[in-house]
Amino acid sequence: MRRLFTLLALVVLAGCGTERTVRGENIVVEAKGTVTAPDATGQQARGVRIADARFVFITHGQASDPVWPVVKKGLDAAGRQTGAAVSYRAPDSFSIPQMRRYIDEAVADHADGLIVSVPDPVALGPSIRRAVQAGIPTITINSGSTAFKRLGVLAHVGQPEYEAGVEAGKRLAAVGVKTALCVNHEEGNAGLDDRCRGLQAGIGGRVQSLAVPLQNAMVAQRRVSAALSGEPVDAVVTLGANGALPALAAVEASGQKARIRLATFDLSPEVLTAVKEGKILFAVDQQPYLQGYLPVILLVEQVRHQIFPGKGTLIPTGPQFVTKENADATIRLAAEGIR
Repeated sequence: MRRLFTLLALVVLAGCGTERTVRGENIVVEAKGTVTAPDATGQQARGVRIADARFVFITHGQASDPVWPVVKKGLDAAGRQTGAAVSYRAPDSFSIPQMRRYIDEAVADHADGLIVSVPDPVALGPSIRRAVQAGIPTITINSGSTAFKRLGVLAHVGQPEYEAGVEAGKRLAAVGVKTALCVNHEEGNAGLDDRCRGLQAGIGGRVQSLAVPLQNAMVAQRRVSAALSGEPVDAVVTLGANGALPALAAVEASGQKARIRLATFDLSPEVLTAVKEGKILFAVDQQPYLQGYLPVILLVEQVRHQIFPGKGTLIPTGPQFVTKENADATIRLAAEGIR
């Protein structure tokens, strides 16, 4: 006997810090307890059948950071395609204690799967290990590419951050950069530290790390301007898209625009426009859509068939490089929320 019901899924939107109940798609429950979800066109998906799985997706990112809405678009697409219920949780502001509480709550609630970013492996490690020990299939994403193996998770989906920094540094070295300012918007995030370390290795010269919180763009610009007034540098590299425009304004105000190169990690519409216009040399794209999409698909297969590709490995989503030559194609995809 089949009955049609409307699934009410608890969704926590990135950056809002509050929970609200929203009406999900209609799904069909059969007597065996499996569900069949409609695909994006409203047709019943062929061959997509899964137990009533509940996955919890926990990140450190705020909605103001353009990376995380793209991650969420990916996980939402995977949830629709598979029929899995996926709740997304993120602190209002960067908060390791809050992330730890979210993970512990997912374990206590016996979630069917856990997906979590790992900006601080030491602080979050015990909670993640408890999830693994409780038998909850767990995948890490985004930050944590150098630490995930120690946590015992199934895999890490993301950009190998140190290697991405090395590749970015090599590109800068190829245009004559020997010294750089590495602008870190999130102190305490191990993945960003890895980017800076890789940058130095790739350049083969001196890289100075500068902590610049981004709550206020003018304050951020002044912090970069103050650094540029000190020992000369050949390049400024921001570790997130939101830091790129304040850094660009600081470089232009310094009167050294013709000499100082600017590059950034991650994308935003403003960054892509600046790349297209030649104001930013390149942007490193970690393809956050895949960081949202792939873990949900992989956990569904783990729950449904107990199969998983490359357990204990890193599934790289980057680095990809957006330059003046390919910016137009990337801008079109960014308008769809995919890049």
